[in-house]
Amino acid sequence: MRKNSWLALIYHALFTLFILAPLLIVIAVSFTDKGYISLPTDGLSLRWFYAIFEAREIVSAFWLSLGIGLVSATIAIVLAIPAALALVRYNFTGRGAVTAFFMSPLMIPQVVLGVAFLRFFNVVGISGSFIWLAFTHVIVVMPYALRLVLSAATGMGNDAENAAMSLGASRWTTFRRITIPLILPGVVGGWMLAFIQSFDELTMTIFVATPGTTTLPVAMYNQITHTIDPLVTSVSTVLIVGTLILMVLLDRIVGLDQVLIGKNSSR
Repeated sequence: MRKNSWLALIYHALFTLFILAPLLIVIAVSFTDKGYISLPTDGLSLRWFYAIFEAREIVSAFWLSLGIGLVSATIAIVLAIPAALALVRYNFTGRGAVTAFFMSPLMIPQVVLGVAFLRFFNVVGISGSFIWLAFTHVIVVMPYALRLVLSAATGMGNDAENAAMSLGASRWTTFRRITIPLILPGVVGGWMLAFIQSFDELTMTIFVATPGTTTLPVAMYNQITHTIDPLVTSVSTVLIVGTLILMVLLDRIVGLDQVLIGKNSSR
């Protein structure tokens, strides 16, 4: 096997550093001891990490975003699994139109979706609810979940399922013990991608969020527009570390390489 030259290794190291530089700067700024965003700083401090627990709006917004992300990602993946299996296994009239319909939120700008949802909620009079905010997130993240489940289900034969049913297994048992394990990388990857997309959604959410349903991205946006303290950087650092921990756990439980294969095959 041909090894990379030292020049190629240096290039890859610099390129990786360039990609990670914004994250590293955010992490570095979060440890400042000053009352404003400053880099370099005179000293290191954890004051802005302790300030997170004192910012009740940030903490409540985090739990709200976490709940909406879990609910919307779970509903999206539950809907994506039968939709993907139907689109892959059955050649029916209008299949392309159905696929385009499910993927259409990807083609509509988030600002347009936000204005449309805002107008719809105002007309119907159902704004300011956790349920309806989660409903909007389901629509936004559904294409991400469906895309990865489709990539995992494409090319999957029916031999194992037919063999299980011929041996007396019910359709539900076959689906639970044969079908799901075969498409598990796509399911896990789709759920994870849908959760991240929901948790980070700002452009659309800022139109439909109310003071009682302010998500973490909206709260951080409001924080940036009103203050110049490094609280947002400390929150971002916690999210970065939490994401790394989530990736490690995912690697231990499912196998991150399998999830990434499902993601790459959906492109």
